[in-house]
Amino acid sequence: MAVQTERIPARRRRLGDRLAVFGEREFTWFFLGYTTSLIGSSMAPVAVAFAVLDGGGGGSGNGGGGTALGWVMAARILPVVLVLLAGGAIADRIGSRWVMLGSDLLRGVVQALFAGLLAAGHAPVWAMVALVAVWGVGEGLFMPAFGAIVPDLVRRTGLVADANALLGLARSVSTVVGPATAGLVTAAWGPATVLLADAVTYGVGAFALAGLRLPVRAAAGEGSMVRDLRAGWSEFASRPWLWITTVQMGLFNLLVWAPFLVLGPLLAQRDLGGARAWGLVMGVYGVGAVLGGLLVLGRSPARPLAVASLAALAWALPSAALAAGAGLPWVAAGALVAGVGSAVCGTLYGTTTQKWVPVELLGRVTAFGVLGSFALGPLGLAAAGPLAGRFGADTVLLIGAVWQLAAGAVVLAVPAVRDRRWEEGPDS
Repeated sequence: MAVQTERIPARRRRLGDRLAVFGEREFTWFFLGYTTSLIGSSMAPVAVAFAVLDGGGGGSGNGGGGTALGWVMAARILPVVLVLLAGGAIADRIGSRWVMLGSDLLRGVVQALFAGLLAAGHAPVWAMVALVAVWGVGEGLFMPAFGAIVPDLVRRTGLVADANALLGLARSVSTVVGPATAGLVTAAWGPATVLLADAVTYGVGAFALAGLRLPVRAAAGEGSMVRDLRAGWSEFASRPWLWITTVQMGLFNLLVWAPFLVLGPLLAQRDLGGARAWGLVMGVYGVGAVLGGLLVLGRSPARPLAVASLAALAWALPSAALAAGAGLPWVAAGALVAGVGSAVCGTLYGTTTQKWVPVELLGRVTAFGVLGSFALGPLGLAAAGPLAGRFGADTVLLIGAVWQLAAGAVVLAVPAVRDRRWEEGPDS
């Protein structure tokens, strides 16, 4: 049966009630470690971007430019896509905590090695690609395990929703603190310092996971993983609203977000002031995500998918501002609104999936959704630089912005998305 999430009443609970989950020792312990590692993780992409653009510490002839940056960023995302489904299966068999602990240790070692290469002044592009690829393997293992561990952190089931909300808020806050801090530290002391700090935060996360006292769960059976994945795929494909929005997100990552992540730092270095400016843009995006998370917290619109699709239109704004050659305040303003839209969109899509997908299939269906959303991302990251070299960065970003608006209009015209109401039953 599907998860039947209650409609949140108009009157909000007191703040103390909403924070009662911090009375749960395991959740609090995990929250502190996870939040610390999140801050480091959100700092690292800014440092990596400018490490590539600066030639890995060895001068501009060592791989600077949008093409090298695109390859390095794609090398991080591609392993996530490849190991995501396997990561969920492994977590079911050996336990989420052990998968997450191993992932944090692996990523911490990678970032320490990366920092060492940069500090030595010689990090060729092939070495950066190899390191971020291993980093991506760790992330691909971590993501499905994280989704499975949250219920074990809270003894009172009524607090699980609050736990998820607070963890989401921690992610949003980290997107404010991390990039802004990384921009300042990178400009002052270089990207190696940022990556070393990231390695330390992964260690804190691993320490917190090691200290958890979680209930013993029966391991998954020895049945065929292929059979289980087929059942999840059948459920996923049977729901038009689910696969349509997944296709939309996959094309968004290909045409909008990937070019923005690659070409944004390039244009920031050329026109907006470098690492500080790009750190500010991404930090403001995080502020928007915090505001959006607070806006949607505890609310369930009558047509959640329609509202989510409208919110997704905001992602066109920062790309359009960069394409138009707007100044830093306008780019930051676009990023702020896009951040609000990202939190609203992500929360409502996730809640809708949890409400209408049978709970016994939710993990596999979620994995297929994440896979579909990210599968084309590496291609977009790798292609953004060459396309910008041929047609111009402004043109590539403008095409992405126009696509986002057009795709949003098409998705909103689909009755399965537009007319899906919160009060409807679980049938697709």
